[in-house]
This record gives sequence, C-alpha cells and structure tokens, in this order.
Amino acid sequence: MRHVRIEDGPRLVVQAWLGSRVLLAIVFVWTLWSTGTAWRAAAGNWDVAHFLRIARDGYAAGNEAAFFPGLPLLLHAAGAIGLDMTAAGIALSVVGSAFAAWALWRLGGPRVGTVAAALWLVAPTTVFTVVPYTESLFAACAFWAWVRARQGRWGWAAVLAAGACSVRVSGLFLLAALGVMALTGTYEGDRRWVKRLTAMAWLLIPAAVPAAYATYLRVTKGSWLAWYSAQADGWGRSLTWPWDAFAHTLRAIVPGAYADHPGWAWVFRAEVVSVAVGVVVTVACLVGRRWAEATWVGVQVVAFATSYWYMSVTRAVLLWFPLWLMLGSFATRPGKARTARIVVILGWGVVSVLLVIWWAARFFTGQWAS
Repeated sequence: MRHVRIEDGPRLVVQAWLGSRVLLAIVFVWTLWSTGTAWRAAAGNWDVAHFLRIARDGYAAGNEAAFFPGLPLLLHAAGAIGLDMTAAGIALSVVGSAFAAWALWRLGGPRVGTVAAALWLVAPTTVFTVVPYTESLFAACAFWAWVRARQGRWGWAAVLAAGACSVRVSGLFLLAALGVMALTGTYEGDRRWVKRLTAMAWLLIPAAVPAAYATYLRVTKGSWLAWYSAQADGWGRSLTWPWDAFAHTLRAIVPGAYADHPGWAWVFRAEVVSVAVGVVVTVACLVGRRWAEATWVGVQVVAFATSYWYMSVTRAVLLWFPLWLMLGSFATRPGKARTARIVVILGWGVVSVLLVIWWAARFFTGQWAS
C-alpha cells in the first residue's frame, strides 16, 4: 500500500472492480454448471423474489411492505420496456457498485480511497452488490450524497439522499447523519447558522420520500405503522431490549445450533462479529470527533442490536464507509510498523476473497446468506 501512487489510484480501483466482479461471475457460472440451476433461479434467491414480485404485482403480500419501492419501481420500468427484470436488477447492482467504489475513492483521497474502495469491493458479502438487492444502489447514492455534502453542495446531496431513501429504510439513518454534518460542519463567514439551517432545509427533500411511502401504506394498508408491522410479521424484527436480542442471537451461534443447517450458525456468528465491528467503528469516530460518521454507523448498530436478533448486519457493513476508510488509512499511514500493517491488510484481503467465494456460493445455491 505504501507503493500506491496517486496517479495509479483510479486504475487500481477499476482493476479491483473488474477482478471482484469476474470472481463473482466465475462462482455464478460454476454454480449453474455444478447444480444445473437456471440462471434466474440462482440470481433470484431470498429478497430478490420479493423485489420481483412487487415489481410485477405491487404490494399484494402484506409483509412485503417491509421493502421500500425504489428498486421494484426500477425493475418494473425495465420490464415495461421489454427487458428481463432479473437481468436488469443485476445490471443496476453491478453499475451501482462501480459508482459506490468511485465515491469511496473520492471520500478517502488518492491513497486511502484506493485501498478503501478495493477492500469494499472484496468485502465478504459483496455478492449482494451484483444481484438484484438494494446494497449497490443505496451505497452509490448515499456515498455520493456524503461526497457532495462535504463539498457544501447540499442541493445535490439532497437529491442523492432522496435516491437512497427510496430503496432502504437506512435512508432515515443517512438523513440523521447528514443532519449532524449540517449542524456541526465548519462554515466560514458571519452567517454560519444561516448556512447550517439552509443545509438542514435541503434535507426536507429526501425526508419527503419515506414520508410519501408511509402515506402510501396508510392509504393502502390502513396503518401508519404498516412498514414496522411487515418487518415484525415477516422477519421477526420487532423492538427488543438489547440484552434479549443478544441472548436470542447467542442461542443461534452456540455449537450444535441448527445441526441440520450448519451454515446458519456461521452466518449468525458473522452477524455478531459485524455488530462488534460497528461498535468499534462508532467509538473510533467519536474519539476522532467525527460526529456525523459516528451517527451514521452508531444509529444502525443500535437499530440492529434492538431487533429480535442480529440479522442482515453483515450486509449493512457494506454501507459503513467509515470502516473502509479507516482500513485504507491504517494501510497507508506512514510511520513505524508500516510493513506489518500492510501484511495485515493483505492477509485480510486474502481471507476476504475466500469468504466472498463461500458467501456467493451460499447465495447462488439458495442457502441462507443473511
């Protein structure tokens, strides 16, 4: 990492993007060949089936109100012009992953950003950035919203945040973090509070998106809490005391749990590790007085830790750009033990690639992958 030259950054990020996408394509083709599964079935497991059904039939099933409408609307539009919706979803995610990696590079700068983007592209759960899930689209919109907000271009940040809010409830956490950035940012001149309040006012645009969806659910489902009810009924994500959530998760990770599905316990163990990583990143941001970043990760950790059990945290790690920037900074920071740090990062890269293969194989073969 110390040999990363500023001018080589974009090329290395493109190479990491291409290499990681090719690796996932190889696992995908291997799955089709070894199992005889049709490509739509291999790429259409788990939440993909919900997104496609919503795109075709609307919110007919009660628990599908848990999914925000952004991605289904895009898939529906693709189908309306004669495109295969599964293929369109894959294309959206693949392109979105490129824009998300680009934004990470911009956030971190030529050296830190290069390493951060490369590590993000080979994150263990990166399979969710090439299938019709919301991770790529959300990360692309949210990361670029952060780039523009840091530049003081709040109008663009608001538009991009609105895109993020249309695909995931995580958009609410993004708005909270951007609000903290607007209030704690450095502004020049005597009209600091006017500029802060103006930045906050821009966030009313993306805030209107989840408000509109809640209104739609109130009209069609008869409840302002239809989204929460769908989460609780369909996925058991009801508000739970954090010690109870941990206890529920603990029962899923002990030796012998899910003996008939041994991979499930390992996925739950990864969820626990992901929550721990989120806590560490939040504390590091607080220590560094990066209040907005601490809010972005910390609020998500609190939300996951107060659900029935830890679920989907491994995918949410893809959204925690402060984590990837910290790893990039760790790898490129000058000083003592630089070689040791590089070895650690390279070692993690190798382990992560192996986990990418394992996770992708689980998803493509229909096994639970969070």
